[in-house]
Amino acid sequence: MLVDDHEVVRLGLRSLLERHPGFEVVAEAETEADAIEQAVEHEPDIVLMDIRLAGGSGVMATEAIVARLPETKIIILTSYAEDEMLFSAIRAGAIGYVLKQVGSGDLLRAIEATARGESTLDPSLTQRVFTEVRRSIQREEAAAFGDLTPQEMHVLALIAEGRTNREIADSLFLSEGTVRNYVSSILSKLGVSNRAEAAAYAIQHHLKDYL
Repeated sequence: MLVDDHEVVRLGLRSLLERHPGFEVVAEAETEADAIEQAVEHEPDIVLMDIRLAGGSGVMATEAIVARLPETKIIILTSYAEDEMLFSAIRAGAIGYVLKQVGSGDLLRAIEATARGESTLDPSLTQRVFTEVRRSIQREEAAAFGDLTPQEMHVLALIAEGRTNREIADSLFLSEGTVRNYVSSILSKLGVSNRAEAAAYAIQHHLKDYL
């Protein structure tokens, strides 16, 4: 199914796809509401979806179609390469994101890959996705220690090194009693039951990167 609010674009895509023996265009739509209605009626295998539609959003249409037809695969085909649009489309359930500047051969290959269940991303956008994934991981790891005070994080780092309370106390110029209190607080805040689990948690979430 083709979804674009420009008739000329839809005609061009239809002409391209109908020359391919493996493809059949079963429906067209130019608005968000029409896209959802046509998808539900025709249950297409693949939808080529523009991200900006007359009277609506291709992202919202994608989310609605995926919710109703989970087997339908949606490729966003757009002129817009903004990060927010890209990630909004992915969150909505799009399996591909291709820029309209793509060549006809590459578009056909993207559709074929999507038909096989593979995700398709325009090469010019790949680095952005990896950058955002890395940032997301970093935010998640940082949040893992959000309840700890700076001193507790230093104590946890020494626990992860296998230091005893006496060794931690000597290293941080604290009393053993104070260290025991810190250790108890750390275990409680992290929701772990012993020093070994705390050490594993610190290593898993790369504590040293946040000291």
